[in-house]
Amino acid sequence: MEQKFCQSCGMPLTKDVLGTNADGTKRSTSGRLLPTGRKNEDYCMYCYKDGKFLQDCTMEEMIEHCAQFVNAVNEGLEKPITKEEYIGMMKSYFPQLKRWRQTLDVNNDEAMNANPALAGIKELIAQMADKLPIAYISSIDQEGFPWTKAMLKPRKREGIKTFYFTTNTFSIRVAQYKVNPKASIYFCDAKGFKGMMLRGTMEVLTDAKSKEMIWHNGDEQYYPGGVTDPNYCVLKFTATDGRFYSDFYPRSFVIE
Repeated sequence: MEQKFCQSCGMPLTKDVLGTNADGTKRSTSGRLLPTGRKNEDYCMYCYKDGKFLQDCTMEEMIEHCAQFVNAVNEGLEKPITKEEYIGMMKSYFPQLKRWRQTLDVNNDEAMNANPALAGIKELIAQMADKLPIAYISSIDQEGFPWTKAMLKPRKREGIKTFYFTTNTFSIRVAQYKVNPKASIYFCDAKGFKGMMLRGTMEVLTDAKSKEMIWHNGDEQYYPGGVTDPNYCVLKFTATDGRFYSDFYPRSFVIE
């Protein structure tokens, strides 16, 4: 069975250490109410009891608290790690946990910028998408493996949720997106040591309006038949969530 971890402190979850719900019921991670027990399958009993978190703390404070148990962690490792290494690992992992996963509400700049972990991220995504010459897009093949390709930067974007690219209609990439629309795009600022990954879905558009919308003079060098060239199409990426790295620190967020 797949190993589950506490979505607050990251410790492995077993039946013996599950937290409890306020209503005395056991609820699965999918939200389905189960008939017996008082357990919650997302959090451990050291973090969550009777429907409430036992610690009123920030993610950084939780990391500092967990760091003191590095010796217990080392008992299961072939090569021991230091406390500093353990803290570094948690800083990468904790932003993905349910309790600490940040929400980036693109319709509420005031609330977003008030959060130190996310302040300025909307502007950073927009800046990287507009100024970096290359973006990387990924698709999934029929065997479930990711394919990544360098692309020219998006031709157009709508906020930080929707991005448009040009590509060849008869490419392997397009064929993969038609079968499985799950996708990601990545922007990398090597000089600034920043990276931005967005996950979402990719739609293949071949209608005249979409093709004309992002056509540029000179595109004939790629598509000799012009805007009506059958080998010219538009990729529309719609983001659902993402993760960025800057200042030696990764953060995850959701785009609503």
